[in-house]
Amino acid sequence: MTTCLITRPTPEGELLCEQLTQRGVQAIHQPLIEIQAGKQYSELVERIQQAQIIIAISQHAVYWANHALAQAAQSWPLTARYLAIGQKTAHKLSKASQQKVHYPDVSDSEHLLAMDELANVGEQAILILRGNGGRELLHQTLSMRNAEVQYCEAYQRVAVNFDGNQAAKRWQQLGVDTLVITSGEQLIQFERNLPPEHLAWLHQLRLVVPSQRIVDLAQQMGFKHRINAHGAANPDLLRALSNSQ
Repeated sequence: MTTCLITRPTPEGELLCEQLTQRGVQAIHQPLIEIQAGKQYSELVERIQQAQIIIAISQHAVYWANHALAQAAQSWPLTARYLAIGQKTAHKLSKASQQKVHYPDVSDSEHLLAMDELANVGEQAILILRGNGGRELLHQTLSMRNAEVQYCEAYQRVAVNFDGNQAAKRWQQLGVDTLVITSGEQLIQFERNLPPEHLAWLHQLRLVVPSQRIVDLAQQMGFKHRINAHGAANPDLLRALSNSQ
């Protein structure tokens, strides 16, 4: 019987565990990060109200931005143009803002930048709602198009510390044979948290990751069984896990 170790943060990780359990798969939740309000959380309301184009990088960015507006009894601006990096984030932003949200067919910066909505943005005030880091290509390219671009750190990822030696012993006793990790940084963090004597066990696990880039990284690190889920959302991960049974 398959036993999966799920490292996604709450609530996505807990939901994925529940979905796997319903399918008869044993699942253990060990989040590697917590999502908290970002360092620029207090600036969100003012920056959102001043923006002409608002780009949300993730569902977490939408949640914390909406939280800040609600706390200040403010609404999303009606005159702004809204974009998101992917369909799920666009849905969340549309629901929060009650506005139409544009998004690319492929969820990455390159395809977002190719959209007509970002073709002529000269002198437009663009706000990128993100976590602590990332999406430098967006800022650089939009700035080259003469837009006035600002980041706002709506949320931050904080590493969760755990006893790697004790945890690895427990996971081996429970028969963990599959590991789900959704970023290269977290994969590196996870391996560094385990003592060397557990790395042979770690590298023989089936590893499910969201992209070819992380598949390649995992290969360099010594993982023998790598599965590309072609996406980090729970439905993508569930599909990959089901197909690999």
